[in-house]
Amino acid sequence: MILAVDPGNTKCGLAVVTNKSVVVKKLIVNTSRLTGIVNGLCSEFTVSVIVIGDRTNSKEIHSALVSEIGVPVVMVDEDKSSLEGRYRYVKENTRGLARILPLGLRIPREPYDDYVAVILAERFLKKYPDFSPFKGI
Repeated sequence: MILAVDPGNTKCGLAVVTNKSVVVKKLIVNTSRLTGIVNGLCSEFTVSVIVIGDRTNSKEIHSALVSEIGVPVVMVDEDKSSLEGRYRYVKENTRGLARILPLGLRIPREPYDDYVAVILAERFLKKYPDFSPFKGI
């Protein structure tokens, strides 16, 4: 399993994804609680690698996870991942007449950082297509 983190100053998106890009769990947590929740998810899902976006607050979160979690941590390019996550969120969560609006005009009703974390996991798997927990990176 891969645990992807969309880092932020106040909240972080998390996604547990298989090496076949199947999303197992998504959630958004306060940054102050991140390491404890990541530790629990690593145990619950036998996480092989943690993927972190390389932008907002990433250095601090990377340092905290490396020092407190015994799982390899890899940084991935986060360029335009928030935009991709926003589009995916509104595409999957729009109902009724709002569907006739173009995706760019739909406004998310809630944070979508967890969708961004899924995008980051997919980027990792695209960069390392043969990733397997047994092969490592």
